[in-house]
Amino acid sequence: MSTADVTQRSATRRVALSSFLGSAIEFYDFLLYGAAASLVFNQLFFTDLDPLAGTIASFGTLAAGYVARPLGGIVFGHFGDRVGRKSMLVLTMTLMGVASFVIGVLPTYEQIGSWAPVLLIAARLLQGVAVGGEWGGAALMALEHARTERRGLAASFANMGGPAGAVLATAVFAAFSALPEDDFLAWGWRVPFLLSVVLLGVGLFVRMKVTESPLFEEARQAATRKDTVGSTEAPLLTVLRRHPRNIAFAALGGCGALVLQSLLATFLLSYALQIGYDRSTVLTAQTVSSALHIVTIPAFAALSDRIGRKPVMICGALASALAAFPLFWLVNSGSATLLTLAYLLGNPILQASMYGPMAAFISEMFGTRARYTGASLGYQLATTLGAGLAPLIATSLLTAAGGGRNTGTVSLFIAVVCLVSAVAIALTRETHRADIGTPGAARTSADTVPAGPVS
Repeated sequence: MSTADVTQRSATRRVALSSFLGSAIEFYDFLLYGAAASLVFNQLFFTDLDPLAGTIASFGTLAAGYVARPLGGIVFGHFGDRVGRKSMLVLTMTLMGVASFVIGVLPTYEQIGSWAPVLLIAARLLQGVAVGGEWGGAALMALEHARTERRGLAASFANMGGPAGAVLATAVFAAFSALPEDDFLAWGWRVPFLLSVVLLGVGLFVRMKVTESPLFEEARQAATRKDTVGSTEAPLLTVLRRHPRNIAFAALGGCGALVLQSLLATFLLSYALQIGYDRSTVLTAQTVSSALHIVTIPAFAALSDRIGRKPVMICGALASALAAFPLFWLVNSGSATLLTLAYLLGNPILQASMYGPMAAFISEMFGTRARYTGASLGYQLATTLGAGLAPLIATSLLTAAGGGRNTGTVSLFIAVVCLVSAVAIALTRETHRADIGTPGAARTSADTVPAGPVS
């Protein structure tokens, strides 16, 4: 093996680790809000509403962060395609850390009235903008450093950050939720958000150590040699004008995985408590499943490197649609063991089979000079349509069905979304062997796109 190969592999591993750690820290902050929305915010920021209405309002603020994610993808994607991936990742992490710290010091409704939920929503919007720019940069940095036969595995390190952040967020939140109820509501819930400052320092240290994407650098240098930088259209216009189908299929194809992820992380937590499970049982099941999720995401991504993105993701979407009703039967049994089994089937197996290959699946649809924008916009639209609205929709469906254990319409909702995702993925071409450029031989055209959706 040549010295150059050794150097490239070392850089690839370092960037993959950076993407994982940075993403985990960002998603710790973002998903911590989900746990708090399920357990705390309805009691402290929406105290003028009845419990169920307060829960719906709390999930509404959760959705606000997801609605802001496409904006973050567009803004940071634009500058990530023009200025560089690395600098945008530093900015997104800083913004997230600040927003999370602010949530930790917010006064409650009892202290400042209606300004409390307003400020909570504002901080949540900042979180959404930050994580909207984070995912694309983290996935691309890993993917653009990797060899063709390892792109799926490399890009999946950004997605591994989600469950890793969830494990950390759930574990920390669970530890403080063990406090007496009055202490937890008075100050205990704030500490996990305040710890974001410590994680921010660690994350920035890691981020500053990685090198810029070689594909981006070579594409920028080639454009400079041709004196085309000033005349090149904005990346967003490139994506919307030349590749709208890619955006649509990326968003719809990702919805199934993100709906399942969001419902397991937030709605199911609140629902399980309502039907009689104790908090520690649910949080433990969620933590264990998320820990296994960290392992299965790269496993399914590596499988997609061998047999293709489409077969893995379509099978996962169809299996999730079939399992939508059995999952809730397990939860509704009242058994802690079956509840844990539902989490273990839902996250590490069903959701991971769709989510593992997703970073590469979406990123490979776009050329180097517009990839940050295109991948970010496609993925963040999927999160808004799927993860952002799912808890609100599920809670509303449960309410309309009369509450209790009447989860049939929620299961049907999951099944329909997963079937839509399967169809969208089926309408794209396979990209796991597509030439998107390799370090040392980068494409230079702003609209170079490998095999994308079928025309």
